[in-house]
Amino acid sequence: MRVGVDIGGTKTDAVVLDGAGSVAHALRIPTGWGDAAVLATATDAVLRLAGEAGIAASAFDSIGVGIPGAVDAEHGIVTHARNLGVAQLDLGGLLSRNLGTSVRVENDVNAAALGAFHQLGLSPESSMAYLNLGTGLAAGIVLGGKLWRGSRGAAGEIGHILIDPAGPLDQDGQPGALEVMASGSGIGSQWQSGDGSVHGMLAAAAAGDTGAIAIRRGLFEGVASAVRILVLTVDVDLVVIGGGISTMGNALLEPILAVIAQWESDSPFIQSLELGSRIRILPPNAQTAATGAAWLGATPWQK
Repeated sequence: MRVGVDIGGTKTDAVVLDGAGSVAHALRIPTGWGDAAVLATATDAVLRLAGEAGIAASAFDSIGVGIPGAVDAEHGIVTHARNLGVAQLDLGGLLSRNLGTSVRVENDVNAAALGAFHQLGLSPESSMAYLNLGTGLAAGIVLGGKLWRGSRGAAGEIGHILIDPAGPLDQDGQPGALEVMASGSGIGSQWQSGDGSVHGMLAAAAAGDTGAIAIRRGLFEGVASAVRILVLTVDVDLVVIGGGISTMGNALLEPILAVIAQWESDSPFIQSLELGSRIRILPPNAQTAATGAAWLGATPWQK
């Protein structure tokens, strides 16, 4: 049995996978704030699951953790997890000590990418990019069943790519980055009416608000651009969209396909890429990051 823990800003999901890769046990608990509380949350989640499974935590075949922030996955060290109050934490080492067994730690988007790969039942030879549209925007890349992190762990950090020189500024002060165009935080920074949410912006756009309509258009064009970038740079078989914004389902997919269709009408080369046929949207509540974290121990380490 394998354990996966997905530490989020407000909640932590954890699962036990049986030998067939199915979820045998699952739980959700609040996430603590700060180094000690985050460590305690992860420890508590694994110990509770061990109790449900009727074994010691050290008897699990593997334990994996997905967490926001910059993660040195080789050594299990987490930095810059601002929404958790963590500046630098040796999560892998400390959690291993608490549980009496080794622990793999990975960035949450990379963990979700691995989870999506297995949940979709893709063949080991397949390639896939998981595009996370949540508070931020980033991608995890799985090639041949293994995470591809790049030489310095920056593979998939496409939210920092600039697509509109006249666009709104991102957190780094750069104009028109993918993340400011097509993430929850980016849309919130543009749409400051009401509650500043994506849902509120979409409702205002549907009611005819011209500012909201422009932001909505940027959202759809931004996601379509992210798909295009992932295919043109890595030529993956599939781009799987997940994260909070993906719960829009067809209301997100159909406008993205319309943007791509316009590009295809202008460019025979773009048409030849068949971008639209490569897109999938994950079903909601799929526990993808926790499931992916559980698969970390079965995936050989590579950059």
